[in-house]
Amino acid sequence: MIKIRRSNERGHADHGWLDTYHSFSFADYYDPQNMGFRDLRVINEDYVAPAQGFPTHGHRDMEIVTYVIDGELSHRDSMGNGETIRPHEVQRMTAGTGVLHSEFSSPTDKTHLLQIWILPEKQNLEPSYEQTFFAPEEKQGKLKLVASRGGDDGSVHINQDVKLYASILSAGNEIEYSIPDGRHAWIQLISGELEVNGETLEPGDGAAISEEHLLSLKATKDKTEFLLFDLN
Repeated sequence: MIKIRRSNERGHADHGWLDTYHSFSFADYYDPQNMGFRDLRVINEDYVAPAQGFPTHGHRDMEIVTYVIDGELSHRDSMGNGETIRPHEVQRMTAGTGVLHSEFSSPTDKTHLLQIWILPEKQNLEPSYEQTFFAPEEKQGKLKLVASRGGDDGSVHINQDVKLYASILSAGNEIEYSIPDGRHAWIQLISGELEVNGETLEPGDGAAISEEHLLSLKATKDKTEFLLFDLN
């Protein structure tokens, strides 16, 4: 079963400096039919104006993954980390018992990113931070593991039974993904056009997938970039 969450069905808020789209309920956007999917709680697609961002604020008991698409995001936190996140980098922050952080976009360019929240397997974990670069060729024509429990294959570590893959396909490329019994998947399309078992996704679309054992993923446009979550 594949249930598509169309881009134009998402929650939307334009704050001037921030243009944001919510796949699931978030902040002032409440949608009881879309509170998350499995352990995936938030997928926000954000467009942040140059030299703008999120002043210091707090999180706790959440695994937070940031995936920058264009521009850059400067991160500062109460653990002492001060990093800049750029395209093809994945940042993971375990909020655990509590973290304060701030995020600001490029001084000169708009920043386009996905912010992802995953429910942790335990509460009150020790806060931690990780950031890794994955070269575009690692994702070209295949699924590259970028986050997982245990940090397999060089991916960032997630404190949950989740595998997150990133992929970039050229038009006509087709790959397959097997879903083990009892597991589920979510696909978030960033750019291009993707057929998932015959269903067409366009940029911003998501797909909740259950009771499917094999996914056929075919790009029908060049530079088709997407994330695939394998979820318990």
